[in-house]
Amino acid sequence: TAVDIQPACLGLYCGRTVLSINGSVETYGECGVCPRGQRTDDNKICRECVGSPDRYDWLYLGFMAMLPLILHWFFIEWYSGKKSSSAFLQHITALFECSVAAIVTLLVSDPVGSLRIRSCKVKKLSDWYTMLYNPSPDYITTVHCTHEAVYPLYTIVFIYYAFCLVLMMLLRPLLVKKIACGLGKSDRFKSIYAALYFFPILTVLQAVGGGLLYYAFPYIILVLSLVTLAVYMSASEVESFKDLLVRKKRLVVLFSHWLLHAYGIISISKLDKLEQDLPLLALVPAPALFYLLTAKYTEPSRILSEGGNGH
Repeated sequence: TAVDIQPACLGLYCGRTVLSINGSVETYGECGVCPRGQRTDDNKICRECVGSPDRYDWLYLGFMAMLPLILHWFFIEWYSGKKSSSAFLQHITALFECSVAAIVTLLVSDPVGSLRIRSCKVKKLSDWYTMLYNPSPDYITTVHCTHEAVYPLYTIVFIYYAFCLVLMMLLRPLLVKKIACGLGKSDRFKSIYAALYFFPILTVLQAVGGGLLYYAFPYIILVLSLVTLAVYMSASEVESFKDLLVRKKRLVVLFSHWLLHAYGIISISKLDKLEQDLPLLALVPAPALFYLLTAKYTEPSRILSEGGNGH
């Protein structure tokens, strides 16, 4: 075939595009960057991405989609204080914005108009950072072969964040203006201002750490859900089951942490072997139960008073 006669294609991600197919004979172009939606095969030929994301890929995309929503909810709660009853409506609006953004992102991705995605398989960490693997054959000129080898897992997140931001700017200011009567004028829009800060941060995080997040996100979820649950319970002075039942909000926070925890466990196990992996979900309430059972023994005032008695 034509590929044998041509000189070798250097670089990890450089490939030849298929110019024409005549029966079983393919003619190839120059060695260079693959077009969007393609990546190199073992023979350094650019091939169309025809696969669909596997379960782990979807869990990763779900995690990246959840990040802005969780941050929205956190800042709405943080700035609404105890006075405002508008927080609930803002929470619902944030959920609506992120859900619509996710659906629109899937619809505009290839194949356009369907909720399916055409994708390439992630083989290793370097697939996320093709810009670091541009070859320099003579150590002077660099052959630029940067393309999205993990198509579309890298760019689809940016598209989603852009839609989230646009929808937030369209919907939230009107809603906040109408309902946030209990808040002062300056406090009303603080949760929106917070989003204007965290969206660029999330974008940079995805741009720089997309590949690392892809491999680490299940563990990040588990650690963060544990730490934030412990911080919330100690800040809310929850020391027994009775304290939890006093306010509905505490139960909502607890269940949302449990959902996150379950998501982390599912992401780690990938539910490949159901009979082995499903029992792991029984561990989800364990940290909260452990906290509630041991909270009364670690009460600072009690430790101090017992220390004082010892003297």
